[in-house]
Amino acid sequence: MGSYYYLGAQIPYLVYGQNPPMSSAAFRALALEHMSSADLALMNYCTLDPDPLVPEEAETPEAQAGNLPETQSGEFNTYSVASKKVGSSLINRWKEWERTLRLNLAKERAIKFKRESLDAPDTPPEAVLVAKNALLIESPLEAELFLDKARWDAIDNLQGLDVFSDAAMYAYLLKLLLMERRVGFNAEDGFTEYKELYNAILNSAESSMQKIE
Repeated sequence: MGSYYYLGAQIPYLVYGQNPPMSSAAFRALALEHMSSADLALMNYCTLDPDPLVPEEAETPEAQAGNLPETQSGEFNTYSVASKKVGSSLINRWKEWERTLRLNLAKERAIKFKRESLDAPDTPPEAVLVAKNALLIESPLEAELFLDKARWDAIDNLQGLDVFSDAAMYAYLLKLLLMERRVGFNAEDGFTEYKELYNAILNSAESSMQKIE
């Protein structure tokens, strides 16, 4: 576990809802000067997607926006299997939180539209509750903003109190990705992304269930 006082002292404080004070690319470049090679390698797993197929896909605009990756066969990832563990507790717990959120969003939408219900994890319970509350919001854009604020709070809770730890650096990168995502939102884009993202999760999960049957 690394301690990165000099890196942490150089980066500006992040405030949810404001524009990012630096890009995620700029932060990665700065981290390159201070972090160990092992800790830097784990940054490849700091993505808004809980399970990108390969670390390189985390660099694509689609992945940075939180969109679902596609498999080689063209099918969307259903998150039916938990992500493989990596050498960071924060990253592992973040992936678990986001995977639970996405699968419960699919489950709640299936219930709302009277479609076949889907199995979804019940832990962490905070992510389950966020999914339930998000589906009560009428505006797709407001729902998306609600989800991103919940993600921000989850990252805060997972980080812990040490603001100079390797976990704090991973949390910082995840927050920058959320801030960059928010900058690109407007009413139309938010609605389109919300529909595409969660319809993809729901439809792919149903498709997977049909194949099992």
